[in-house]
Amino acid sequence: MSSFKAFDIAGSGMAAQSVRLNTTASNLANADSVSGTAAGVYKPRHPIFEAVRAQLATTGTSQPQPAVRVRGIYESTAPASQRYEPGNPLADANGYVFAPAVNVVEEMVNMISASRSYQNNVEVMNTSKDLLLATLRLGQG
Repeated sequence: MSSFKAFDIAGSGMAAQSVRLNTTASNLANADSVSGTAAGVYKPRHPIFEAVRAQLATTGTSQPQPAVRVRGIYESTAPASQRYEPGNPLADANGYVFAPAVNVVEEMVNMISASRSYQNNVEVMNTSKDLLLATLRLGQG
């Protein structure tokens, strides 16, 4: 494996964690939003990651590099919570509004985890850079 592939792998991890941070931020930003119908309420979003493995056999064509890829972003199917707020302008005829099924504590834990994973990938890149520079300095002595 080339020493430069570590940068590609860590870069793909950083890109994936960036998507995770963005979807989590979106979920937190919409946690207090309400709608007049259950169908119109914000649905929390979560990315699905996929590990891409390098092929061991050489095929003569360009091989997929080991990486992390975002396969897609799915919307939660959890039901919206119903709150009685007759004074709310979005309330239905019975006085209820619908709030998204966003668990703020769970989203904060997800954000901390994504942030730490991103930081770990940055450390991998920095360590790889230091090792490459040390290898280059071997010939100077």
